Amino acid sequence: MPKKVKKRHLMDYTILIPYLILCALGLIMVYSSTSYLLLENGQNPMSSVINQSVFWVLSLVAIALLYKMKTDVLKNQRLIMIAFVVLGLLLIIVLFFGKEVNGAKGWLTIAGFSIQPAEYLKIIAIWYLSLTLANRQNGVQKDFVGSIKRPLALVLGLTVIVAILPDFGNATVIFLIVLVMLLASGVNYYYTWIVGIGGVGLSIFVIWLMNVTHGKILPARLQYIYSRFSIFQNPFADELDKGHQMVNGYYAIFNGGLFGRGLGNSIQKKGFLQEAQTDFIFAIVVEELGLIMAVLILALLFFMIARIILVGIRSSDPFNSLLCIGVGGMFLIQVFINLGGITGVIPLTGITFPFLSQGGSSLLMLSVCVGFVLNISADEKRKNLGLY
Repeated sequence: MPKKVKKRHLMDYTILIPYLILCALGLIMVYSSTSYLLLENGQNPMSSVINQSVFWVLSLVAIALLYKMKTDVLKNQRLIMIAFVVLGLLLIIVLFFGKEVNGAKGWLTIAGFSIQPAEYLKIIAIWYLSLTLANRQNGVQKDFVGSIKRPLALVLGLTVIVAILPDFGNATVIFLIVLVMLLASGVNYYYTWIVGIGGVGLSIFVIWLMNVTHGKILPARLQYIYSRFSIFQNPFADELDKGHQMVNGYYAIFNGGLFGRGLGNSIQKKGFLQEAQTDFIFAIVVEELGLIMAVLILALLFFMIARIILVGIRSSDPFNSLLCIGVGGMFLIQVFINLGGITGVIPLTGITFPFLSQGGSSLLMLSVCVGFVLNISADEKRKNLGLY
């Protein structure tokens, strides 16, 4: 007879502990990167970290609720579609009535807190595609295009709204998540080659076309994309204007050296590097804590991502497998895009660094992802050990 074990004994601490460490470090860095300017402006130096802490408490509550939930609830098609419809309505409201920040209408203000619906589309897309593709495993093998047309149209339709806001950074992340999900669905390797070669070829063509036309092929609303493309090639050519952020990000990384200037001693956060607490938080991490500590933080994050993907690979249930691989893939995509932007490998996109950057919506969304994975990990352990 199967042995009964309480679910808390099945907790995957190799995922939970790195998550807690990274979030705690994130709160420290948010305070360090914001307190100076808040104090200079006569505001409470703790206001940003208090706001972030509120979202972390909500995140911990969400993880606890999701962990206690049965995985069958996650597979409820009606629940997913309700979430999809609600999010779609929120995105439409944001498009017309959203709060504009840095030229993008991506935020809604509710009870004094700003939320960014586009962030939640990431986990909704992963959740929806995981269930849909898991239920169509045979169809994916026999008729790949026919099996993915409808779910792909729904997800990409909302992604287009995100791009129109304009929030091209999050739209790109969601598009890449969709690709990861499709390639992980058991599709023939032939399509993997098509996507890989086609993606590289299309990227080269788009960059060439943008440079040749000087961005004139883009509508006025999306002209900022060309600006970012053109400046990342040599930010020092316009150091005082469009290249200001990237150049000061380089200075921050250079200032840090191997061991850093010490926690709280960043120079660039004192008005030189705008929004240091969001897109460029990792540059401040390097400046204050040093390259060695930054590498250790990355190692901890990559360890957690590897564990998440491993849970997916080992899962016997297609839904569990796809969801974990989708979450791990999303974390990797965000890390690559954020670090690629601050180091000049790719243009800046405004994508935050997971768990460290300020942003309540981002932290809550990432935490919900962790809650899903912890639940699935416990469910797989229970099945493997013959428990109930």
